[in-house]
Amino acid sequence: MTSAELTALLEQLIAAWENEVVEFKQAGSDYDTDKIGEYFSALSNEANLRSMERAWLIFGIDDKTRTVVGTSYRRDLERLHSLKNQIAQSTEPSITVRNIHVLDNDRGRVVLLEIPPAPRGIPISWKGHYYARAGESRAPLGLDKLDEIRQQTLLQDWSAQIVAGASVDDLDETAVHKARESFAQKYANRFSPGEVDRWPLAAFLDRARLTQNGQITRAALLLLGRAESAWRLSPHPAQLTWKLDGPERAYEHFAPPFLLGTTQLYQRIRNIQLRILPQDELLPVEVSKYDQKIVLEALHNCIAHQDYTRNGRVVVVERPDQLVFENEGSFFEGLPSDYLEGTKIPRRYRNPFLAQAMAELNMIDTMGYGIYDMHARQAKRYFPMPDYDLGDTEAVALTIYGGVVDLAYSRLLIQQTNLPLADVLALDRVQKNLRIPEEAATRLKRLKLIEGRKPHYHVCAAVAQATAHKAAYIRTRSQDDEFYAKLLTDYLEKFGQASRAEINQLLVGKLSEALDEKQKYVKISTLLTKLRRGKTIVNAGSDTSPRWQLAERFTKRI
Repeated sequence: MTSAELTALLEQLIAAWENEVVEFKQAGSDYDTDKIGEYFSALSNEANLRSMERAWLIFGIDDKTRTVVGTSYRRDLERLHSLKNQIAQSTEPSITVRNIHVLDNDRGRVVLLEIPPAPRGIPISWKGHYYARAGESRAPLGLDKLDEIRQQTLLQDWSAQIVAGASVDDLDETAVHKARESFAQKYANRFSPGEVDRWPLAAFLDRARLTQNGQITRAALLLLGRAESAWRLSPHPAQLTWKLDGPERAYEHFAPPFLLGTTQLYQRIRNIQLRILPQDELLPVEVSKYDQKIVLEALHNCIAHQDYTRNGRVVVVERPDQLVFENEGSFFEGLPSDYLEGTKIPRRYRNPFLAQAMAELNMIDTMGYGIYDMHARQAKRYFPMPDYDLGDTEAVALTIYGGVVDLAYSRLLIQQTNLPLADVLALDRVQKNLRIPEEAATRLKRLKLIEGRKPHYHVCAAVAQATAHKAAYIRTRSQDDEFYAKLLTDYLEKFGQASRAEINQLLVGKLSEALDEKQKYVKISTLLTKLRRGKTIVNAGSDTSPRWQLAERFTKRI
């Protein structure tokens, strides 16, 4: 927003004064992050209940005189935007401030935190506690409001329905053990080792969003149910099917528990090592035909988004050079292309209860990263990008390639390992004889990555020339996360620890010049979060004064 737009918005909010979706604070020189998190939970839940697109927490306003008095809250831009990561780490499900707006005028500095509404059917908690508004005050989210949010989808959500007569005896012991492990791994920073194992089974199942007040749901039977108990879901076939289609033919059906069944299905896929010979080299590059993480991501997405009311099964067809994943129901929430940059967050799910349970068990994320990750990992393996087929309005088909389509494309990716994903996607369309935007074609021709005349482009076979890109491209291209992670871990290995300022000094100059200062800051924050969640690094300091160390060293010292 422009300064004029922010000024008009602020005047409008002040005129309406505080209500359940707007909170003003003077905030002075600082404000407690835990209180911000509690207000975030309260305002997000209230925005959901009132069908509002956003809520506001505003600093720099005297809540008695309703005038601008200014605030010094986190004047440093990096500290201010680090609030997003702090909020995301302690909210459940993990969401954060949509935008942070700063308005500086002659009356003083005002910070406006734009807060998204809680997803439909899923209330937002802060450190395990739900909050709401009671007039102008912050208060625990009452059972009436909690039920109102959850009931938004329970009546329509097939996966949230209670299964009459089902009990914990219908759950598979091995799957339950695996579920505890997965849950504990996800929340390793919240619960001490072994703590989750000591919870009573009923408490764990409720905490993992698999049951409702101890009652078995359809989601629980799908993920953890015994195969012998699948009849309780009749007439809906709870089944995954693997089919081998080619010179040889075979098939196998997999019943619940799907938490274990997806890995069992993956093990049926013939995943051999393939060799690609780079241009002008004698030694081939070896890659597996399929990446396990890509296959499981695709399969878990099918389970999460399946329209179970259509009484169909999830099908995986293995062909000689590709896998095709098919699930019932149209693509939910936008189009696959909306998620290619990894920035779009889905607001709705066909099966929100099931999706939340799968997220708790580390099977999927609920932030929309899955499609982006599948494409990025496929590019690193030098293979064609995944293809979505939405031709059938009542089903989705996803194709994952397990072989080379155009050798020139694969050889180019071997030599150019740091091509931006947008360029790889365009090159992929070229090798598949699909049209690309004029802007993309101009860029790829300038970089000597494609040749030919519109619309008959093809990937440049003279790959050696593509290694001499212009200096401007080198300065603006983006390295992959592994590159920056290696720089950081090498630094920590040598010096033991690093502050955020030291990490910025290490990485900012190496980031793409196409990014502005704010985007560079967010890029580094995202990298730190990824490494922390992957248990590569730990924060041995505090949220306000982080002190990053290698997790292995930190653990040994303890």
